[in-house]
Amino acid sequence: MTNSNKKLKYKTSDNVDISKPWDKDNQAWWDWYVSLADNDGKQSEIINADPLPNIVIPSNDEVVSELAEPYYLTNYQIDFFKKNGFIKLKRVFSPGAVLKLRAELINLLKEEFKVDPDKGAQDRFLSLEVIWPDNALLRAYVLSPRLGQISADLLTVPAVRLYHDNVLAKQTGCGRTPWHFDDHHFPLDTNDVVTAWIPAQPIPLEMGPLSFAYPLDVHKLVNAVTFEKTGTGYDRKVSEVFLKNNVSVNETPFELGEVNAKLISAKELKEDEVEKIKKELFSKFGSKINLDYKVDKDLISGLIIQVESIMIDNSMKNKLKQIKSQMIEV
Repeated sequence: MTNSNKKLKYKTSDNVDISKPWDKDNQAWWDWYVSLADNDGKQSEIINADPLPNIVIPSNDEVVSELAEPYYLTNYQIDFFKKNGFIKLKRVFSPGAVLKLRAELINLLKEEFKVDPDKGAQDRFLSLEVIWPDNALLRAYVLSPRLGQISADLLTVPAVRLYHDNVLAKQTGCGRTPWHFDDHHFPLDTNDVVTAWIPAQPIPLEMGPLSFAYPLDVHKLVNAVTFEKTGTGYDRKVSEVFLKNNVSVNETPFELGEVNAKLISAKELKEDEVEKIKKELFSKFGSKINLDYKVDKDLISGLIIQVESIMIDNSMKNKLKQIKSQMIEV
């Protein structure tokens, strides 16, 4: 931030001075950062994660095609983000796209750290950053039109620019990270910043999903808490302020979960036709499909399929509407 140094006192102890550049590598930063968390130090029971679903993994081209499709936000979702500073969106990526991403991240972490993140690493928060320039698959996710549009819509701006990407893998026994807000660590002279966290697997409560304190102006309660570069004092004091003021905290799991879908057809479909559609949706989204099916003769012919925010409408009614719109424009 351009004026950040001016806000610092002339004499600042090294323990709290955040103006100095980081002189070590990216992984050293994360090793230092997790040391600031006020963990209780107790050894918790290690619980094995549920197996990942056995689903069809899309090709690279299919991922690019999927992430070029828009993800429509509602006014409620945008207002929620503005008020609370966070929002958890479901089905931004299909489960197949998530698992494809996960496999690539595991390979990158193995190559860098010479250890299997799923089996061999302990007590660390492994990290890689700025991967997209050298990895075509990661670039398809990071620079996808879908993520860019979601970010712009949440910030209510016409377009966004990428600051960086980051691959993070919290290992067994690592513990939690300290309370923080991401903008605190970004050298950007703007508050129009959004971080897209993408879990690459289901994350139950036992695994420690991200927690969000809200609403947005909750930061005012802790602005006076001095950040410390060593020890757990900052994290502990923030937790005490939150507890004293009964601050709301969202701590809920991240799941591949079930998919709600709607099917509307112009004529009555046979039971086996509906089941075939459900199976095709399952192979695409990799989850149980809760299908709400009804008939609407006003469609004339064809059908509409809506899965979460994704809609496919090949009905004759929609085609006639498009033709009418084109005629008006001409």
